[in-house]
Amino acid sequence: MAGNSTESGRSVTNKITSILMTFTEGSEHTLTEISRLAGLPISTAHRLTSELASWRLLERTPDGRYRAGLALRMMGTGDSCQPALRERAPCVLEDLSRVTRCRARLGVLHELEVAYIEKQPGPRPVSGFMPAATLPVHPTALGRALLAFAPPSVVEMTILRGLRAYTPHTVTAPDRFRRALAVVRLTRVAVTRFELEATSCGVAVPVFGPGGELVAAIELTVPDLGRELQPVMAALSIAARSLSRELGGGASSQAEPVRGVYATVPERVVQSVG
Repeated sequence: MAGNSTESGRSVTNKITSILMTFTEGSEHTLTEISRLAGLPISTAHRLTSELASWRLLERTPDGRYRAGLALRMMGTGDSCQPALRERAPCVLEDLSRVTRCRARLGVLHELEVAYIEKQPGPRPVSGFMPAATLPVHPTALGRALLAFAPPSVVEMTILRGLRAYTPHTVTAPDRFRRALAVVRLTRVAVTRFELEATSCGVAVPVFGPGGELVAAIELTVPDLGRELQPVMAALSIAARSLSRELGGGASSQAEPVRGVYATVPERVVQSVG
């Protein structure tokens, strides 16, 4: 007989099912609401809800509520296509942040800005895509990794809108910015040095999908690009290559990030545009 229940004899399966059934209409609930709707003590609801969230059957919103996770929403759809970016990205960021102990972000281009999710080092879960979660394109490694493979018209629109200086190190000259994007296209690595935040640098690589089409970029934030560059690059390359392969349905030469990039591109070239 299962304990900690307002109904005697309820099994663990029954309790979990009761929790999941509260989300059948796509709603969001606080822990107290889940406890009441499922007929469970708050302590039991907390324990089981946390476990369901760890399996990504539930997601926790920034305001502390819970909602159905992507894995739960996808059940019964009969969709046999390759894993969606929204499904795989949080797992990749979790692993990347844990291994590097850095802030990891994955972003996509959206109306000349970067919409992103991120994983901060520590126990907090990966954030979700939200309208307010955007970054400027030009001073971030994430943005440059995306913009480098975008249509030329998008690049020119970004420049025409103005390359705002966020710090004294922000690249604001159009010609220099175009050269920076050219280096990213050549190396498939974007670096920024103290351009958005005066205390941090960024390293990003693109993620490709079917047919070698750009779908996203992954970025790690580091204090500087000195000794930390090589381990960061190794982790990023593995993450991007793995995600590209999953999204593309197998190994693709177009989806392979370039390895050993700083051995093939002179450091003076990288520094001149970074």
